[in-house]
Amino acid sequence: MKVIPGFALRPLGNEYLLIAESVELVNFNAMITLNESAAYLWRNVAEKESFDAQTLAELLLEEYEVSPEQALEDAKKTIASWQEAKIIAD
Repeated sequence: MKVIPGFALRPLGNEYLLIAESVELVNFNAMITLNESAAYLWRNVAEKESFDAQTLAELLLEEYEVSPEQALEDAKKTIASWQEAKIIAD
């Protein structure tokens, strides 16, 4: 997986918004919001050539007190939601 370039992460209260920086990326039917942990993951993989669920799980383990199993499950769910939002590519 890799992040589709052209999105800026902006804080909004307790959440974060991913803002398209070009008209081609704008989806007027959806607003992309991330919670604190998803924003942490995004910041850490946005510049990487590629990442996978294990990469995200390792980041979660570095930052949060969760089990490896929970971290991997959360990482997979995050990837699925990012794929649905079309903000990452294979």
